[in-house]
Amino acid sequence: MEAPIIVGIDIGTTKICTLVARVEGETDFRILGVGIEPSRGMRKGAVVDVAELQKAIARSIEKAERTSGLEITSAQVSLAGSHVTSINNKGACGVSGGMVDKNDILQALDAARAVSIPHNREIIHVIQRGFTVDAQDGIHKPIGMHGYRLEVEAHIITAATTSLNNLEQCVNAAGVEVEAFILNPLASAEAVLTDTEREMGVVVCDIGGGTTDLAIYINGDVWHTMVLPVGGNHLTSDIAHGLRLPLKQAEEIKLQHGCALQSEVDAGDIFNIRPFGDEEKIEYSRRDLAAIIEARMEEIFAMIIQEIKRSGYDALLPAGMVLTGGTSALPGIKELAHEIFDFPVRIAGPESLKGMVDQLHSPAYSTSVGLLAWTILMNTVSYEKDVRRASFPRGGTAINWNNFLSFLRRLLP
Repeated sequence: MEAPIIVGIDIGTTKICTLVARVEGETDFRILGVGIEPSRGMRKGAVVDVAELQKAIARSIEKAERTSGLEITSAQVSLAGSHVTSINNKGACGVSGGMVDKNDILQALDAARAVSIPHNREIIHVIQRGFTVDAQDGIHKPIGMHGYRLEVEAHIITAATTSLNNLEQCVNAAGVEVEAFILNPLASAEAVLTDTEREMGVVVCDIGGGTTDLAIYINGDVWHTMVLPVGGNHLTSDIAHGLRLPLKQAEEIKLQHGCALQSEVDAGDIFNIRPFGDEEKIEYSRRDLAAIIEARMEEIFAMIIQEIKRSGYDALLPAGMVLTGGTSALPGIKELAHEIFDFPVRIAGPESLKGMVDQLHSPAYSTSVGLLAWTILMNTVSYEKDVRRASFPRGGTAINWNNFLSFLRRLLP
């Protein structure tokens, strides 16, 4: 039987990355094609220029098709933006036959997602947080247990229908069908988190160009998600205003000379810039540049702390934080985060990749690679993967693998 081909399109504020991979074994894949293109028409995770975004997506897909030699007809697509919200809800059902089976779990999840949401929003993910069988809670795998009543606590993620439609329209214009939207931090988590971190309690923080995406994992499951409308582009904007530079030049200076911690920069370290209105280049202190960046990063981290405390799980994260996303590659950001959060912090990117991976080891591509890992989980026929990480296709379009059709049909919102 021919190995399945999977495709992920990461549509960010600064870049669009299309990856084509062939599944090898149960959880591994080999990347066959890569298409990376600067993003146009996106701001803070939302579409602001349909025509420009369509062109950028089409160019990214074309590059991936050319490098892989395959035609792309459908893909998993990343999703971010402040329009994404999440709630927790419970569902229950009677156990048929006196022993819990997969149908009972699906019925309980179906009851949990029967939550009242505005007509202009759609359910994107329903993820279980734990089961209760006849008042016995803390159960993760209830299949095969005897009981009469099954309850599930689920984390439900919704997004604005108009934002989804705009993004889907841009992808469809390139001749590609959206199989499902995957929230950025969930995809990133598949690429960077270890099983131990998931069980102990950890927050994955994906700091991209336009948004900062959070997901809290406890006992192996997602307990909280949030998208903040701040990111690396705010650093670039601050540098452009502070040094009176064009945004493009400010971005280059951030990448070449930026540091998130002023104390780690030598006082005599300087570089040359040419501000607006100056004919000649002038010298500028790298420590002064770090002061601009540090102030903005402290503000972003303060927002993250506030969100973690608002979730109520700040005392349940012994594994600390895993930083990823393009902005996490900034020197000094790990040390600054450790000072502010006062718990373990590590920076992570995709690892153990196969195929065309030269450009993909950076934290900037965690979401891109994670989309492929999530796709495999979506198409693996086992209770742990099917039920605990459920996503929904757009417009009733099911994933192509036949053994997964019946499951998705029961969970379509």
